[in-house]
Amino acid sequence: MRRWKTLARLAAQSSWSRRGTLALIVVSIVLSTILLVGLERLRTQIREGFSQSVYGVDLLVGPRTSHAQLVLYAIFHLGGATNNLGWARAQEVAALPEVAWVIPLSMGDFHRGFPVVATDENFLAHYRYRRGRSLSLAQGREFADLFEVTLGAEVARKLGYQLGDRLVLSHGGGEAPRSHDDKPFLVVGILAPTGSPVDRSLYISLPSMEAIHVDWRGGAPIPGFSIRPEEVRKFNLTPKSVTALLVGLKNRRLVFQAQTKIQNSPGEALSAVLPGVALDQIFQLIGTGEKSLFLVSLLVTVTGLLGLAATILAGLGERRRELAILRSLGASPWDIVCLITLESLWLTALGLALGLLALAGALAWLGPYLLTNFGASLELSAPTTREWLILGGILLAGLLTGLGPAIRAYFYSVADGLSRSS
Repeated sequence: MRRWKTLARLAAQSSWSRRGTLALIVVSIVLSTILLVGLERLRTQIREGFSQSVYGVDLLVGPRTSHAQLVLYAIFHLGGATNNLGWARAQEVAALPEVAWVIPLSMGDFHRGFPVVATDENFLAHYRYRRGRSLSLAQGREFADLFEVTLGAEVARKLGYQLGDRLVLSHGGGEAPRSHDDKPFLVVGILAPTGSPVDRSLYISLPSMEAIHVDWRGGAPIPGFSIRPEEVRKFNLTPKSVTALLVGLKNRRLVFQAQTKIQNSPGEALSAVLPGVALDQIFQLIGTGEKSLFLVSLLVTVTGLLGLAATILAGLGERRRELAILRSLGASPWDIVCLITLESLWLTALGLALGLLALAGALAWLGPYLLTNFGASLELSAPTTREWLILGGILLAGLLTGLGPAIRAYFYSVADGLSRSS
C-alpha cells in the first residue's frame, strides 16, 4: 500500500510539472464528459418528458382510430382527428363504475398556429405531468366564463400576451383559417411552464367552444346569420361532441377490464388506449436519432482519450531521464508501468470530476431559463445507472489508454537499466 501511495504521489507531481500541456488534455476530457453525459441526460429527460406528458391517465378514449394517431392528436396536438365522439357516449364512459374522473378534450380551433383546447374544471384538478406534478397558474386564474381563455406559458411568451388582453380564435389550422372575430376572448390566466404540450395550447371551456360555433354549420359560418356574444347565453351550449377523454380509474389494476368494456360496449365504436404503451411505441420510431447523437458524442470522447495517449507517448522521450533516475533510486520496470498508468487514470478521473461539476452547474444555471424560454425541462439530479456506467466506461478507457505509453516506458526502463549495468 505504501508503494502505491508513493507511485500515486510521484504521478501527481510529474503531471503537475507538465501542467501546461496536460491541462489541454484535461479540458478535452471535461468537454467530452459534458457532451457524453449531457446528451445522455438530455435523451433521458426528453424521453421521460415525452412518455410522461400526461401522467396518471389510465386510458385515453376517442373515436375508433389508430392508437398512435389518437395519442399524437389528443396529447401532443399533432395531426387531426378523423372523427369526434358524441357527448352522450362520453357521459356513458364517465358513468362507468371503474372510472374515478374524466377530462374531456375538444379541439379543432387555433390561434396563430397554437391549438385551442376546450375542457372543464377537471383539467386543472386532475391533469398531471412528469412524475405526477400538477398544473399551476403563473398569473391570473383558470377560465370560468364564456369568452375567457387561459394560456399556456409558451403561447403567452411567444405572442406577448398579458392578463386583460383580448384575442380571436380561428376555426382550423390550415392556410386559410376562418376567424371567430365576432367573439373575442379575454385572457384571464397564464399557466406556469411545464415543458410539456400544455405550454403550447390555449384553454377555454366546453360551452365556450359551442358558443363560437353556434352560428356555424359544417365548419363555416352560416351566410347572413350572426349571433352577438351577449345573445349566445340564450342558447343550449351543452357540447354535442368531444375529441377525446382522459380517464382516471379508481383502481389501476382494472385498466384492462375497463378498456375491454369501453371498446366492446354497444353503440358508437370507441378506442381505449393505454397512453404509456402507445407513447413508448411512438418513441421507438424516433430512437435512431438519439442513437446517432450518442455515437457522435462517443467519438468525441474517444478522440479526447487518444489525445491523452498521444501526449503521454510524445512526452516519454523527454521523460527518459526522469524514468532513468527513478530506476537508479530502486524503481522496477513494473513500477514505471504503474506510474504511467496511474498518471493516465488520475488525469481521466480529474477530467470526469470537473466535467460533472461543470454539467451540474450548467443545469442549475440554465435549467429554469431553458424551461421558461424553450419549454425544455432539464433538471439537476444524481447520475442515473446508465450515466454511472458511461462514467465508469470512460474511466476504464482512460486506464487502458495509459497502457500503451506505459508498455513503451517499460522497455525504455529496461534498456536504461541494462545500459547502467554495463
